[in-house]
Amino acid sequence: MTAMPAENTPRGLAVHWPLAAFTVAAVLVPTLLSGNRYLAFVAGMTLLHILWATGMNLLYGYTGLMPLMFAGLAGISAYFVVNLTSIGWSFWLALPVGTLAASVAGTILGLPSLRLKGFYFTLCSLVIQTVITLGFVYFASITNGDTGISQIPRPSIPGGGELTGLGYEIVIAVMAAIGIAVLMLIVRSPFGRRLAAIREDDGLAETLGINVTYQKLAAFFIGSLYAGVGGALYAPYIGFISPRSFDVLISMNIWLMVAFGGRGTIWGPVFGAMLLAPIPFLLQDYYTVKDILYGVLIIAVTILMPGGLASGFRRKVPKAAVAQDIPARRLDPRRAA
Repeated sequence: MTAMPAENTPRGLAVHWPLAAFTVAAVLVPTLLSGNRYLAFVAGMTLLHILWATGMNLLYGYTGLMPLMFAGLAGISAYFVVNLTSIGWSFWLALPVGTLAASVAGTILGLPSLRLKGFYFTLCSLVIQTVITLGFVYFASITNGDTGISQIPRPSIPGGGELTGLGYEIVIAVMAAIGIAVLMLIVRSPFGRRLAAIREDDGLAETLGINVTYQKLAAFFIGSLYAGVGGALYAPYIGFISPRSFDVLISMNIWLMVAFGGRGTIWGPVFGAMLLAPIPFLLQDYYTVKDILYGVLIIAVTILMPGGLASGFRRKVPKAAVAQDIPARRLDPRRAA
């Protein structure tokens, strides 16, 4: 009897239905909240952070890098888009240019640090983030310094008018879903297995013939694309950007969403962003309560679920499970070579 194709098996359906459910929910929630623009805005910002957390997850969760310059890369894209649109470029043309600029800048700035490991890489990325933030402050002719840039126009749409409100949130939802789909494809590919092998033991991976530096650079370039797309969408959506919009605290918040949800899993960082991203907006008038809630959630997950929320709900999977559902320590790095 001929075996059924993988995509027709229950396992194939199990791989794709969560993505389909997320896409439907991501579009449906802003639609249902469109009557209350503030709540719809919070939903849009949450989706934007899901996109960022997915990119951070590729680097931190699947490659073992902790890039604290992630928000700075988003800022490079945002400032590119704002300045290009101010001289007459279409937003839809400025978006890929700004995103590519962020990826190239991230790859170049990250190149010296890719030889470093663990804490030293994190420290180097923190220094790079600081330099980027200072650049945003002192190149005032481009960024308007600490004053920031306000009244950023919304993207134009065919037929006249601007992309605002629900339409903008649907665009962000689609981009978040595409970002998750791309990550799923990556981690199920040979490239993803090589990244997992590097994360677990880059020395062993190199002895098995994996070009560790090249693979890290490729992961950094792709992860920076996520930061760039998010930054390009963020600027017109908020309508205001400044160096504080992309400082180290933003990078740490994105990292926290990944760690809180469960790094190295597809859906853990998504749930982490869904839970943590709305808190500053919903509790903006209660700073003390917000900080306490953040702390309680982090401590509870750290003690009860050290691997993040996903580790607490992960079921034991068969050996034939797809790559993103297999804990990295169970991966055989020889398959990645």
